Amino acid sequence: MRIPLKLSLAKTGSFAVIHFIVAFSVAYALTGSAPIAGALALLEPLANTVAYFFHERLWARFTPKLATAPGS
Repeated sequence: MRIPLKLSLAKTGSFAVIHFIVAFSVAYALTGSAPIAGALALLEPLANTVAYFFHERLWARFTPKLATAPGS
């Protein structure tokens, strides 16, 4: 089963929002600075979200093979 691109993009987008909220909260708790927390919360999740999108697409390629492998 191949995951449609639109679904991967929607899932990636929702993950980005959650990640931004968590990253901002942690950075603010550590620094006490909203501007620094905002900068960290934008940069780190952006890089991680791009990596996640490619991870998700790569994982989808191997999932069907794993499900039909002998002995599974």
